[in-house]
Amino acid sequence: MNPPGIAAGMSVEPLSVAQPYLIQQDWDAYTPDQHAIWAELVRRRMPQLRDHAAQEYLDGFQQIGLREDTIPNLTHVNRRLAPRTRWNAIPVSGFLPPDAFFEMLAARQFPTTTYIRGRESMEYTPEPDIFHDVFGHVPMHAHPVFADFLQHYGRFCAGLMGDKEKLEKMGRLFWFTVEFGVIRQHGKIKLYGSGLISSHGEGTHVIEGRPEIRDFDLDLVLNQKFLVSEEQKVLYAVDSFDQIYEAAQLAELRLR
Repeated sequence: MNPPGIAAGMSVEPLSVAQPYLIQQDWDAYTPDQHAIWAELVRRRMPQLRDHAAQEYLDGFQQIGLREDTIPNLTHVNRRLAPRTRWNAIPVSGFLPPDAFFEMLAARQFPTTTYIRGRESMEYTPEPDIFHDVFGHVPMHAHPVFADFLQHYGRFCAGLMGDKEKLEKMGRLFWFTVEFGVIRQHGKIKLYGSGLISSHGEGTHVIEGRPEIRDFDLDLVLNQKFLVSEEQKVLYAVDSFDQIYEAAQLAELRLR
């Protein structure tokens, strides 16, 4: 039996640790106001992203069929995403423990919250919601190299459970790529990390040139401390997505 959100006929790897956290997305239960919140959030971000997001993100947005006016139906998203890269966006109940999170990534299943923030949290929400998870993350999963990188990352981290120091280093790789990644394209810094894509404040912070942008260096990234609660002071720019896939492979060699 397929996990919730998977279109009929699509096969996915079974989960064990993450299974208790899987839920159904009751798309029909979203209210008109919740769809309006999604639309407001998307329409606020897209003018900036059309000029400053990585082309791969913009392509992915179209390829998986996201709309500006309607909260995504994950089953519909997966019908378009899975044939491209074998990834699926799977509805979950909220934050997952690390072992469940890594198990899902290793199986090409991205844990996605179905909750959408309220109007009192339009600028920032401390907990993930469907806007951050789907709008911020999932378009990049349509890119084959990024998709392979993310699965490789999940597989390796799943084998590090119990080694706090190594997981912390790999968490920094995730932070400076998946969450706060930037890439050089056509001589400009472009955004691809979900924290930059989904946050107007964080995206503007980078576009206005406030953080120091360093060339991506795996050793520096693995040792770069950061605070979740403040705007980033340092980011690491890659020249291609092959670079982060190769970095994940190299990190495995160094940390295993």
